[in-house]
Amino acid sequence: MHCFAPLVRSDSRILILGSYPSPLSFESGFYYGHPRNRFWPVIAELTGQPVPQSVDDKKQLLIDSHIALWDVLDSCEIKGAADASIRNPVVNPIHTILADSAIKAVFFNGAKASQLFTRHCTPLPVPSFRMPSTSPANAAWNIERLKKEWSAILPYLYSQEA
Repeated sequence: MHCFAPLVRSDSRILILGSYPSPLSFESGFYYGHPRNRFWPVIAELTGQPVPQSVDDKKQLLIDSHIALWDVLDSCEIKGAADASIRNPVVNPIHTILADSAIKAVFFNGAKASQLFTRHCTPLPVPSFRMPSTSPANAAWNIERLKKEWSAILPYLYSQEA
């Protein structure tokens, strides 16, 4: 199976990269489809929006907030949603969307996304940051702690330069 297409616009200010969609994300038809993944509540709170419920609402939240979203991998062999089981990764052409947007920083959702990018891609022309995973498997991080750490996106979303 192939990753979803990137959600990116010319006015996107940051790019958030995951590793690869989970089976529940594929089932729901969009990124972070697991009902216990904290991605949508964290992004909604940080941007002052209600937590989106539908795929269309999720896309609109990202568009309104100038957030681009994609995964490092286009395809791979994986057992369920276990990032540690990833084999034969094929990376997405991430640099192509940077050239056609106002993206000023890249944020990796979790260590695996950052590791995959570092191992398989060339360095980025913008700053990048490894963020704690919003996955329910990252139980060591509660939602308040995640929101505090993920607030690092805010200067890039609301700076005067972007």
